[in-house]
Amino acid sequence: MHSSSQSPAGNTANDPLVAELASNMAEVRRRIATAATHAGRQGDEVSLIAVSKTHPTAIVEAALKAGQRLFGENRVQEAAAKFPQLRERWPDLRLHLIGGLQSNKARDAVEVADAIDSLDRPKLAEALAHAMDKTGRRPDLLIQVNVGNEPQKAGVAAGDFAALYELSAGKLGLPVKGVMCIPPAEHDPVGYFRQLHQIARDFALPVISMGMSGDYEKAVAHGATHVRVGSAIFGSRPSHAIVEAGRR
Repeated sequence: MHSSSQSPAGNTANDPLVAELASNMAEVRRRIATAATHAGRQGDEVSLIAVSKTHPTAIVEAALKAGQRLFGENRVQEAAAKFPQLRERWPDLRLHLIGGLQSNKARDAVEVADAIDSLDRPKLAEALAHAMDKTGRRPDLLIQVNVGNEPQKAGVAAGDFAALYELSAGKLGLPVKGVMCIPPAEHDPVGYFRQLHQIARDFALPVISMGMSGDYEKAVAHGATHVRVGSAIFGSRPSHAIVEAGRR
């Protein structure tokens, strides 16, 4: 398991934005630890992915200064614009691509990410295998499961998971490490979390990415190893401080 944070460098009190993000992340980690304890787990079993999509590079940099090292982005182009320059200064950061991925963006994704959490179809598996062969990079992969069978959402149907797994991890030899889901927003997520946890157990996959700002505590209680939290850390839309940081 990769640590999602380390001690903030320097005095964050000198930068209000860094201090704000550090406080927000500490509260999320406290709640993760409490949920884990109630479930008979250890808090350090759960990695916090700070979802920085739509926020400018300056905000990610502030989170890095606050000690966060694990980030999630939806779009390859946005990730490529932010993270290579940040990685030069923080080589221990890790980036997960968590949004739906087009097959023609596979190489770009492989080049920028440490993990791609949205493998959901054979064509994408083949494109990722080709990209890994060409670049020599092998980011971890998670298979995204459409647990709610929602037609508007990405993800493989649960009934098709085995076939995609056998193609990806077996025939293509891809580094499939786990599973990811986004439950239907209007339903209690617990049943969907249990479903994803069972799939991971059935295939002996160690990584279970589930839970976002509104339900990550329930996800931790039902076996999440990674939670993806954006608004509880960065806010639902840029505050004045964030907007100003983005202009610098």
